[in-house]
Amino acid sequence: MSEKLVNILLVEDDEVDIMNVQRAFKKNNITNPLYIARNGLEALEMLRDKIVPMPQIVILDLNMPKMNGIEFLQELRQDPSLKHISVFVMTTSNEDSDKLNAYNLNVAGYILKPLSFEKFIASVATLDKYWKLCERL
Repeated sequence: MSEKLVNILLVEDDEVDIMNVQRAFKKNNITNPLYIARNGLEALEMLRDKIVPMPQIVILDLNMPKMNGIEFLQELRQDPSLKHISVFVMTTSNEDSDKLNAYNLNVAGYILKPLSFEKFIASVATLDKYWKLCERL
């Protein structure tokens, strides 16, 4: 059985968080291709103009300039060619309204950014288990 390659798009404006995700991928030996957009508008442009291979998974921050994560999700879910993408929110926002809005837009998970890098590595390891499951479907 051949495994599908799961492409991942990280939509994140904070350079430190981008580096933390990249480091957590290395620590967990995750070799999936990781593409980066720094806000929702850039991510939509990358997806619609096929600047990157179509990702199966998006890791999405909520608090970003130009277009925040909820606005991005609304656009993504309205686009017939993009609405199938699995989205995991990874944010510092613990607001119930953000969680409710995200889940109403069919996110696969809502992860609070951990304060320690060790916990961050563990969070990414959990996501990796999900991706590996998706690769086998």
